[in-house]
Amino acid sequence: MKFELFKTFWGFDGGPRDAAPLVRAAGFDGIEAPVPPGGAARDAFAQAIADEGLGFIAEITTAGSYVPERSATPADHLRDLEQKIVWGKPLEPRFFNVMAGCDAWPAATQVDFFTRAVEIAAKHDVICSFETHRGRSFFNPWITRDVARAVPPLKLTCDFSHWVSVCERLLDSEWDTILELAPHAHHLHGRVGYPQGPQVPHPAAPEYADCLASHQRIWEALWSAQIGQGYTVTTMTPEFGPDGYLHTLPFTNAPVADLWEINTWMGREERRHLAAFLAGRGAQQSQSHFNPQAAQASLLS
Repeated sequence: MKFELFKTFWGFDGGPRDAAPLVRAAGFDGIEAPVPPGGAARDAFAQAIADEGLGFIAEITTAGSYVPERSATPADHLRDLEQKIVWGKPLEPRFFNVMAGCDAWPAATQVDFFTRAVEIAAKHDVICSFETHRGRSFFNPWITRDVARAVPPLKLTCDFSHWVSVCERLLDSEWDTILELAPHAHHLHGRVGYPQGPQVPHPAAPEYADCLASHQRIWEALWSAQIGQGYTVTTMTPEFGPDGYLHTLPFTNAPVADLWEINTWMGREERRHLAAFLAGRGAQQSQSHFNPQAAQASLLS
């Protein structure tokens, strides 16, 4: 399975041409960014992506920015989703990563909303992958599980660092729910959370090794599910970001780490991690092929 990495535009002030040298230097494959709303800006954005040969994941937030407008109705969110799909489709993104809905809606409203959202994606013949995100509909594991049960075609962008913060614990205790949702995993956001927040100061820090290991166990479960469904490419956006996520020093507000260095480290680590994971799977399969007991059982079955 091929591994493709995307640079987040969250906290990045430049455009695709500015991002391209960073993407290439880090060994990434493209960018994940919102589509500019203005026609001329969209055209320039599309031309820059094409000129630089960047893969592109289009980001959509419905009815607001990362946090939704509390007064917006499900119909408002659906109109916004469809409009932004129409804006973005001519840019031919790999897919749309969508932060949709509102955490305050009742369960029945969530199910109806995502049933309609999936229908809109199908209508426009695009893939929408809906992100697990605080403040949005999929802010915790259990509402996400319940909606996925009711809407089987649902695809997820799995940023479980949010759930670690919401649940105030690493998610190994919720393994049954993780495995149930794994077949819906389409895209991964590579950020490591800890029980009191959605972003550790640095994922390489030894004091957060247990948090990194927990997320990596989950990512392996998601990769296994993707392989089982025939995915030949898996995508990840290392998404350590600013806006209160990045830890800073008191009084000076100086950042404790460099965001792009963190994201490039995360990309390198997960490229190494996936390669080791795939090699381990291959070794297990090879051993099973030459296991005398397995061979005898096969002959007798």
